[in-house]
Amino acid sequence: MKVVEQTLVFPCAGDLLPGIVALPRPSSDAHGPARMGSSAASAVPGNGASAPDRAVMPDPSAGCGVLVVVGGPQYRVGSHRQFLLLARRLAAEGYPTMRFDYRGMGDASGEMHGFEEVSADIGAALDAFQLACPSLRRIVLWGLCDAASAALLYVQATRDPRVAGLVLLNPWVRSETSLAKTQIKHYYRQRLLQGDFWWKLLSGRMEVLKSVRGLVRTARVAHRRSPADRQPARSFQDRMAEGWQQFSGKILLILSGEDYTAREFLEFSGANLAWSGLIEAVKVRRIDMADADHTFSSLASRVAVEDATLAWLDILAGTDDEHEIAATAADGNSPPSRREELWA
Repeated sequence: MKVVEQTLVFPCAGDLLPGIVALPRPSSDAHGPARMGSSAASAVPGNGASAPDRAVMPDPSAGCGVLVVVGGPQYRVGSHRQFLLLARRLAAEGYPTMRFDYRGMGDASGEMHGFEEVSADIGAALDAFQLACPSLRRIVLWGLCDAASAALLYVQATRDPRVAGLVLLNPWVRSETSLAKTQIKHYYRQRLLQGDFWWKLLSGRMEVLKSVRGLVRTARVAHRRSPADRQPARSFQDRMAEGWQQFSGKILLILSGEDYTAREFLEFSGANLAWSGLIEAVKVRRIDMADADHTFSSLASRVAVEDATLAWLDILAGTDDEHEIAATAADGNSPPSRREELWA
């Protein structure tokens, strides 16, 4: 199946934002011509990331689509073309997908806003997506790093009924305290087990006093009370937790094994009362990719994320039995599927 891409320009708080919608273009004997709402559209092939044929191809008119929320500061293509390739892959498999620029980023007008202040941008993009694809009844927000945080803040602030699912990759919960705790547990502990650390120490090449001061300073910060502890009603981390808790749809959580942001998220959510039990909730499917970096930059990890997203979307769209899909892709490789049996 090829993909039709449609360009959009839509308003947001007095500014104009660009978006690109990737639509499935079925064969003429399937569902008829692709929906086209603009003359600025072109047919493109898929990513070239091959996968076994899926047992069921969702009907593009079934009403489930994906809005890619971009982490910052970057624009709609994403690092190593991640969002572009993701959108084309999802559309080629039957799920309309839109990516867009926030105000002040990429080709959008206006001033740049941080991830805590882009709910208006996400809402405007959802409106534009529905106009481009009138059949959409369920929309999934897909976000990496602070885009995952922005998606949670959006559902917390709006309770938008159009949002039926969240795909959250390495959510951002950073504070000075949480970063220090993560460094103490992971960085410094790992350094003590590395041979080059002891070689530098014994050979006199390491500035021991400077290193000890750094460790002491980090330890002091780690034992401070975090902003989330002091101001639970005001911190973005607790508003994320509230969004997670009150969200009635399904959540796919994907975490990288080689990423401090993911480790920090696990440390923070495990220690903060507002996050208690949220990751373990029935509505959450968690996947750990042991060898993946923060942006899933390798071909194997990128395709694994695409496959995981598609298999989970099939559940949300009602095209597969949820019990057929395993809950992990821990080795970081592309999950076996019907796309070698959909991870069976």
